[in-house]
Amino acid sequence: MILLSTSAYAQLITVLVVFVVVLAITAVVTKWLANYQRSQNSGRNIEVIETTHIANNKWMQIVRVGNVYKVLAVSKDNVTYLGDIDPSELKEIKPDGSKSAFKSMFEKALKKDQNSSNDAKDE
Repeated sequence: MILLSTSAYAQLITVLVVFVVVLAITAVVTKWLANYQRSQNSGRNIEVIETTHIANNKWMQIVRVGNVYKVLAVSKDNVTYLGDIDPSELKEIKPDGSKSAFKSMFEKALKKDQNSSNDAKDE
């Protein structure tokens, strides 16, 4: 076993503290930028409700323009209008869908990680 001196322990603790401080600063700045961008776009009449990937570099989007919901096909070079949708036909409309979508993906990842670590412990 390799013996570490007290200065090596001090260096290790210093590096860990600096790492945690950098992570905290990154989290604060990221939240601040997200709130700033959200405030810049709030009160607008155009909002992307949902986006789904349909092919390589091609997406389909539901966009609210005023009180009308429109479906667009978006690719790398152009945007094509596909038609209108009645809001009652949509399954669920969330005002802040991106936040809940990330939250659900994060929770799935945590559950998957916990299940894989529990499986490793069982072996």
